[in-house]
Amino acid sequence: MDIEQVKKLVCEVIDKNSEKIIEFSKSIEKNPELGFKEKKTARKVADIFDDIGLKYKEGIAITGVKAKLKDKNDGINVAILGELDAVICRGNKNTDSETGAAHTCGHHLQLGALIGAAIGLKLSGISDELHGNVTFMAVPAEECIEVSYRQKLREQGKLHFMGGKQELIYRGEFDDIDIAMMMHSLKDSPKPTAAIGLTSNGFIAKTINYVGKIAHAAEAPEEGINALNAAMLGIAGVNALRETFKDDDYVRFHPIITKGGEVVNCVPDDVRLESYVRAKTVDAMIKANKKVDRALKAGGDAVGAKTIIKNIPGYLPLKCSKELNSVFKENCKKLLPEESILDAGHFFASTDMGDVSQLIPSIHPYIGGVSGLLHAKDFNVEDYNAACVLPAKLLAMTIIDLLSDNAKKGKSIIKNFKPIFTKQQYLKLMNEFNN
Repeated sequence: MDIEQVKKLVCEVIDKNSEKIIEFSKSIEKNPELGFKEKKTARKVADIFDDIGLKYKEGIAITGVKAKLKDKNDGINVAILGELDAVICRGNKNTDSETGAAHTCGHHLQLGALIGAAIGLKLSGISDELHGNVTFMAVPAEECIEVSYRQKLREQGKLHFMGGKQELIYRGEFDDIDIAMMMHSLKDSPKPTAAIGLTSNGFIAKTINYVGKIAHAAEAPEEGINALNAAMLGIAGVNALRETFKDDDYVRFHPIITKGGEVVNCVPDDVRLESYVRAKTVDAMIKANKKVDRALKAGGDAVGAKTIIKNIPGYLPLKCSKELNSVFKENCKKLLPEESILDAGHFFASTDMGDVSQLIPSIHPYIGGVSGLLHAKDFNVEDYNAACVLPAKLLAMTIIDLLSDNAKKGKSIIKNFKPIFTKQQYLKLMNEFNN
């Protein structure tokens, strides 16, 4: 069977199971769970793997699920990833009223694409046509939220890192994977669309605690040290630095105040902030973070408050494989008109797929079928076929290209790829951020 016949067969199987794929995605959408708590979502993924006869292991990095197309690891191994978690977004029609969780980033659609590709590649019976293996991995906790909860998991020894893919790298779950692929929803794109991006920002997360001295705010303010004023000066200091950031580093700093004081009558003595420092490269992240820390500390020094800054490993910048992107794009041309295949350029937000892309060849295309903005209450799926069935086909077709003809294309991509870090270098860097 030639490559195009294999692709046609796999796509036909995906089409025959499209209703099942869509119902799965809708079920995930209606039952959103936050990072490292996605037990029901993980169970639904595992049930699909059971149903189609894939062996898997579960509970990796607390809730992750990992299956393989073949029992034997012969040749290179290509992974398709999907993310289990939702984000906190109140006001969406599918928001969980208790937790605020909602799939307004489209992770339920990623999972639909994941299980759709698994269904197509497994039930078509073409595994012997592939010279290598395929891993289907549902990964936890892409959204870097609920930091205090994840810090408790670290203290309990249940986590080393706070991001799902970071934790899986740390635990060795990517050691047997040579190439990784996943998709992400494309904002404001209700029609079938594929946007192929190359880079995204990474970030360092941080908490800032200004410790002052309490006093009566009206009767004796001179006896206090105002921690809220320290925070305002710290933020203003960072704002004064913005012109020093290089435009092409795409630096972002966007703090929130999580605690601003206790009562109006008291000088605030305990004020807390959270923020990210984002940038396009690791070097730019580190340099910008040092500047930000200096400005934040100056705010505390100005009023005599103590400044406690804790840096937390965020996500590294995404750097997609151009060669792998090209293979994916050629498959897009077979299912989409040319005007619906876009150049996504640089993504200003961040994903822990960036960490994976620093180690092995990876891609992270954006797929339409949704309206509204990401992480916003107006996010809505307009076309489930476009949003999860189409990418299932595209990912499966790309797998076939990579692993056909003695995996010639896959091996070429691996050979030509120059990793930014070895795993050991990566872990060293991330542990330094932790400190």
